[in-house]
Amino acid sequence: MINTFDSLRNRDFRFLVFGMISMIGGMNIQMLARSQLGWDLTSSSLAVTLVGVGFAPPMLIFSIFGGVVSDRFDNKNIIQLGQLGVISITSFIAISIFTDTITIYHLIIVSFFQGTFWAFMMPARQAIIAELVDDNQLNNAISLNAAGMSLTTMISPAIGGLVYHYFGPGMTYVLITFFCIIAIISTSMIPSTKSKNNKKPAMFREIKDVLSLLKNNSLLMYLILLALVTTLLTMPTRTLFAPYASENLSGGALQVGLMLASIGGGALLGTLIAASIPQNSKKGKYILITSIISGFSILILGFSSITIFSIFICFFLGLGDAGRRSLNPSLIIEKTPAEYRGRVMGFYAMSFGFIPIGAIPMGIIADKYGVDISFIFSGIALIIFTILLSNRKVIKS
Repeated sequence: MINTFDSLRNRDFRFLVFGMISMIGGMNIQMLARSQLGWDLTSSSLAVTLVGVGFAPPMLIFSIFGGVVSDRFDNKNIIQLGQLGVISITSFIAISIFTDTITIYHLIIVSFFQGTFWAFMMPARQAIIAELVDDNQLNNAISLNAAGMSLTTMISPAIGGLVYHYFGPGMTYVLITFFCIIAIISTSMIPSTKSKNNKKPAMFREIKDVLSLLKNNSLLMYLILLALVTTLLTMPTRTLFAPYASENLSGGALQVGLMLASIGGGALLGTLIAASIPQNSKKGKYILITSIISGFSILILGFSSITIFSIFICFFLGLGDAGRRSLNPSLIIEKTPAEYRGRVMGFYAMSFGFIPIGAIPMGIIADKYGVDISFIFSGIALIIFTILLSNRKVIKS
């Protein structure tokens, strides 16, 4: 069995993970801040949902192009340019808050631009891992990368909730910008990845090639569909945590921060377990089990009106996240030829672009019938769809 922290012996991978921890830490605080700020500005679950899913359309439109760019250019430079873009928009929101010009439309528009940057960063961030570590460390490295994300999900929302509660949204966005600056400094310590072959066919030909690959590889197609379903039905619940805390728990930003922190704790445990799984192990069955755990967790949250119990259930929601965050992308990269990895991960990133298909109906249901009914519907749907998407090839993979 591989050592749980084996890939962290690699100096370049350590800098990548530290930069990712800082970046995702800032983004987790931003998830809390923009949701709570949207709720404070409008008191509308649908408006909060629109803020939360504003990033999705560009993820849907641009992720495959982000994958092509990843296969063509230096992934380090792609990541850093995206980080600079995120710093610019978080600074803009901070200034808007301090000048008292902030509106719900600022949050929606900025969310759209953030999605554009992530559409290029996400495929590059996944593909660069395979360039920095040995093949036998790939599952370990991807799982530890996900564990770092989970650690920040556990710690940063609690910090963000405290800062928002005691110092307001303006200082919260200053903190987010600081985290992003640390990220770009850390990423700059990584050497440029090996040069790519510039003699590439036209971009749309490259997209056609990867579509042919997915068409002829049913396992990759099932894994991407599973990623789509789990993302579609789990991520929108986060956008509704602010109204959920208000309506079901009689709370606010602090309770949202604690729930997000609990999700991070569960995901951290799950991803560390995933990091200990040997490279040649069958990971498919674990992916399906974690998706079912997520579904039951969301379902139970819909029935809870007790803060401490909701926080406890969020731990298992995070545990279910381990499949989506680590095992699924690890298996996708493992089963994808090296020259296609950026583009295939671009399709994987596109799953985030479909979030509005789940989030907007959930927001409408929450406004009309309550957030609890919305959660119950989402949990049941996730359980059913995961069972329907279960496939022998996935289980045996």
